[in-house]
Amino acid sequence: MPKHRAARALVGLLLLSAPALALRAWTAEKRPVRTYQNQLTRIEKPKPLLADYPEFFEPIRESVHYEAPALVQDSGADLSVRAWRWSYNARGIIEMPNYLRAKDTALVMVHPWGIDDGQGWKSPEPAGVCDFCTPEKNHIAAKHTRQVVNPFLKALRGKVNLVAYSLPGPEDPIRKKMYRSIRARPSAEEREQGRKELHTRLNSFDYRGQPLPRTLEVSTDTPVVDYFKQFPGLDSSAKYNNAGYWELPIPVCKEVDVDPEDVIVYDAEGYPPFRDFLKRQGVRHVLLVGYATDMCYCKTTAGYENLSKDFDVFLVGDASMATFPSNSTPRFATNASISFAALNQLVTQVSWVKYRPGIR
Repeated sequence: MPKHRAARALVGLLLLSAPALALRAWTAEKRPVRTYQNQLTRIEKPKPLLADYPEFFEPIRESVHYEAPALVQDSGADLSVRAWRWSYNARGIIEMPNYLRAKDTALVMVHPWGIDDGQGWKSPEPAGVCDFCTPEKNHIAAKHTRQVVNPFLKALRGKVNLVAYSLPGPEDPIRKKMYRSIRARPSAEEREQGRKELHTRLNSFDYRGQPLPRTLEVSTDTPVVDYFKQFPGLDSSAKYNNAGYWELPIPVCKEVDVDPEDVIVYDAEGYPPFRDFLKRQGVRHVLLVGYATDMCYCKTTAGYENLSKDFDVFLVGDASMATFPSNSTPRFATNASISFAALNQLVTQVSWVKYRPGIR
């Protein structure tokens, strides 16, 4: 191999290995380790999990439960977060206590969309879809926010490091005036101006789309294929929602009492800016609530698939709600989504998160 090619190959190898070396150095420097005793003790007659809000969540019932030692053990902890996960290899549910410092903890709500709540953004008619995809289902989500999530936010606000919400789109000029973000903190005057502009913008949009098709052209060979191509179960495009619908500034649900110090993170900006903001704030743990358990809650910017790469994440199972097609209740869909997530996530519930100064 010529010398210049060998040199180029060596430089390339060093460049490729630099991130790995940096990560290894960061891990060694920033992450002191301890030996965790993974001792599982059988729990006799275990109680159902997530049984406090049966209207929204079908309780989890499993005959085999184990107790494990505390996993998170912060010095000076003042937040008790009992949690559980499921293990096929252990063949049961594993429960464990955790002791967090509230000042190192963020409470994050995924996608509290202000839809069909009187702020102006609403489901298009006669066949448009948004959020939980029908006005009736959106109202159930709003009831869940009002009865379960908002009281939880209020109970921990001022104790945890921060409360944050994620919303679709970029930080547009209207929402920039309304909400604190990872970059800016609007004044009271700006907030009031933003609310006025939001009202005008949302209420001036034409929320009418096309009706359902009355006829479909299907082949005699594969009519089912052609049927679903033309009439899928979920079409949120401009056909039914009208052009420009998804460019409107989506507000936080009216059922949430947003504090001026609460932070909005926007999906269009991606995960890294939010991650870096949380780290600058000193956050190490995240209590995650919000919607929809089977989609946005796991896969969007502030979803647990992102956050669990860098933070200790606790899914507050009964403070979340899954989409529930073909059902009039979210109970079983949310149960299934949280149960699956518990393979690789810790799950807690509202009543298991307790602020207790001096617990450690």
